[in-house]
Amino acid sequence: MFFLFPQLTEAQCAMCRAVVESEADGKTAEGINNGIVYLMAIPYILIGGLFYFVYKKLRT
Repeated sequence: MFFLFPQLTEAQCAMCRAVVESEADGKTAEGINNGIVYLMAIPYILIGGLFYFVYKKLRT
């Protein structure tokens, strides 16, 4: 659905955008970006760990 209507996926929270655009030093934008990376990385780490343990279990 996102591929059929790409204009819908470009939207973002109006309040978040207003806060990020109003900051002059960019600390808020950096914090939001770090939070996004943190939220994105955790599932990959958990799934990677799961596959590692399954791989080790099947190898022995």
